Amino acid sequence: MGLPADVGLAIHANVAVIATLSAQIELLEKRLQEKVKPRADYALLTTVPGIGQILASVILLETGPIERFASAGNFASYARCVDSQHLSNGKKKGEGNTKNGNKYLSWAFVLAANFAMRFCDEAKRFYERKKAGTNRSSRVRHWRTSSPARVSTF
Repeated sequence: MGLPADVGLAIHANVAVIATLSAQIELLEKRLQEKVKPRADYALLTTVPGIGQILASVILLETGPIERFASAGNFASYARCVDSQHLSNGKKKGEGNTKNGNKYLSWAFVLAANFAMRFCDEAKRFYERKKAGTNRSSRVRHWRTSSPARVSTF
């Protein structure tokens, strides 16, 4: 059962486009690595479980100069790793500014936390301990806040 000629032509065209884009992406990634690899912060980021070359590049370039953050908490807030809540007398009065901060850093830390949970034994043990009493999103948020964001800042 063969494909119609038009479908075959479309498949060949799509394969050619994918090959061209893949080659361009490879060139861009190589150039990016040449620029960020000499930086000391990059080497430090790649030692964090779950953070590889691409995520280290994203975190490094999206963060900018780390000195602009007064504390690890300020950086965690900028990276959207903490909840945005208004509390008064211990009671929740609402949420605000949930879209403030850097969505790309948030994405990078969530991805790093998920990779760490999959491939790092210490992270797996931490995840299993948290699994007993909380829902999945709060476990990921806690790992994201306690590990890569804190390690990568100070």
